[in-house]
Amino acid sequence: MKESGKSSLTIKEFAATSLFAAVIFLMTFTPFGFINLVVINATIVHVPVIIGSILMGPRAGACLGGMFGLASLIRNTISPTILSFAFSPLVPVPGTGRGSPLAILICFLPRVLVGIVPYYARRFLGAVPLIEKSNASRLFLSGIAGSVTNTILVMHLMFFLFTDAFAQARNVPADAVYGLVVSIIAANGIPEALAAGVLTSAVCKAVETYQTDLST
Repeated sequence: MKESGKSSLTIKEFAATSLFAAVIFLMTFTPFGFINLVVINATIVHVPVIIGSILMGPRAGACLGGMFGLASLIRNTISPTILSFAFSPLVPVPGTGRGSPLAILICFLPRVLVGIVPYYARRFLGAVPLIEKSNASRLFLSGIAGSVTNTILVMHLMFFLFTDAFAQARNVPADAVYGLVVSIIAANGIPEALAAGVLTSAVCKAVETYQTDLST
């Protein structure tokens, strides 16, 4: 009976992870997951990753983050924008005529961490006075933490690894690149983080309430 229980749990986890992965790919390749702001695609595709991390744990979250990275790589390869060279090694880097394997790092590392950070953020916030008793607040802040992880890491890795290419793509001096990066973080990152916080809190609270009702 114990083996059957373990198998059943594994099947449920696999099914839930597959469902979240399907949502990620759907959002990636439809207008629902992206807001085109010309300079870069503002995304809410990371929200299912954040929610999956909180509801299913960091292992499933990291897997979903990997799916997010894979979907991003495919999208930037088949439908490139001016900064797609930073997300796909198959898109030529400006000034070189060839892609860079460093794009794999930008495409996957931040996204995997998006699937890990929210789970531990919620646990950490559970020990913070004033917040510990407010599940909605902890979920909201955990959603923000996941979104900020994505934005900060993607943009800073892009700056450190592709400063000259970024400058050429945006037609700005190299010493102005970091200022542009900061402005993108502010313009894109803040709305994305707030949206992620609201959606994460709403969805996770609804799911956990439903699970509680089922168990009573």
